[in-house]
Amino acid sequence: MKISFLIHNAYGIGGTITTTFNLAGALAERHDVEIVSALRHREHPDLTPPPGVRMRALVDLRKEADHPLHQKPAKVFPPAEYRHRQYSELTDQRIGEHLQALDADVVVGTRPGLNVHIARQAPQRVIRVGQEHLTLDNHSPRLRHALRRAYRRLDVITTVTEADAAAFRRKMWLPGVHVEALPNSVSDPVLPPADGTAKVVIAAGRLVPVKRYDLLIEAFAQVAAAFPDWQLRIYGKGQEQPRLRQLIERLGLWNNVFLMGAAAPMEAEWVKASIGAAASDFEAFGMTIVEAMRCGLPVVSTDCPYGPGEIIQDGADGRLVPVGDREALASALLELVGDDERRRRMGRTAQENARRFAPGPVVAQAERLLQRAIEARSSGRHSTAEQNHRTPGTLAGALTGRGHAARDAARTVAAGALRVIRKGR
Repeated sequence: MKISFLIHNAYGIGGTITTTFNLAGALAERHDVEIVSALRHREHPDLTPPPGVRMRALVDLRKEADHPLHQKPAKVFPPAEYRHRQYSELTDQRIGEHLQALDADVVVGTRPGLNVHIARQAPQRVIRVGQEHLTLDNHSPRLRHALRRAYRRLDVITTVTEADAAAFRRKMWLPGVHVEALPNSVSDPVLPPADGTAKVVIAAGRLVPVKRYDLLIEAFAQVAAAFPDWQLRIYGKGQEQPRLRQLIERLGLWNNVFLMGAAAPMEAEWVKASIGAAASDFEAFGMTIVEAMRCGLPVVSTDCPYGPGEIIQDGADGRLVPVGDREALASALLELVGDDERRRRMGRTAQENARRFAPGPVVAQAERLLQRAIEARSSGRHSTAEQNHRTPGTLAGALTGRGHAARDAARTVAAGALRVIRKGR
């Protein structure tokens, strides 16, 4: 199977890049895989590309930032998409040319704007998969409207949580499109797991308001007061760094809380700790939670939408606390800091439970999903979306028969509505 991933910028750092590299690398053990980066801004990527995976870029900003077409706004990439300002008529052109010439069985988009490109421009012979690494409810109404129209031409949509998959099925009218939760995968650790003896709590991610590192620091002040030999290390970079540094100084935590900067990969840092922490108001998934658990750390996290509650088993491999509740967060941290045996036991359970996010199980699910899509295409089944649009982009029939069921249901509803109209006359 030939699989082509289309990603925003593979030369940066972030959860989508990490999970795409993980999935592509695991698939490359049995398939022909490439990663195509819409943009490129540096010579070498921050993360090491997986072995056996080809990687190339369509627009090199080091050389083409001043290209005349790059000064004109994109027309295919939806204006309501967060990254729209980074796209242009030049990216429209290059992505379109790439998709039309694609020599692959499957093309996988990794953000809404790129999924729209695939839906509108990829040829019918290719299975079109749109990955959603955010959530439907996190998209603006304007973007949801654009996606509803374009996504009907996709074959498959994957979300990272069951909750978001349910939202897509409930709120988007996508006849013939198979929606399935496919969680992010985290590479198998290469270092021995944490042993639970280090007096260190670690959090990691972008230093942005939604991550609520301010709340975590305030909660940890109570831990430091009771256990002054414990540390909180926060890894990442972002706009919140100056404000967080001021907060640390104001609370007098300069000997307990440290802003460590970015680190990649994080595994060597996770195993130096005994507890992972996350205080976000919102997490589409929670890659750092899984990373910490795979390294043998129990994780204390806010039970925010959508990911943490599908990853952590409260009381077994970590703790879930209400969003924004500083006292509950501090109390949960103190529980684990003050109970060595419980902390170590939960760490072992976390390591075991997180195996379901290893590349093996996730890749096996992805392979089954893609193979079913290819077999459905080969069988000649056609969805109503493709019959109506007569354009490339929709799976021939629904996977596992769902497309026909949706079509029959739609016909039943339409017939009922027509009877009501006629009766009213």
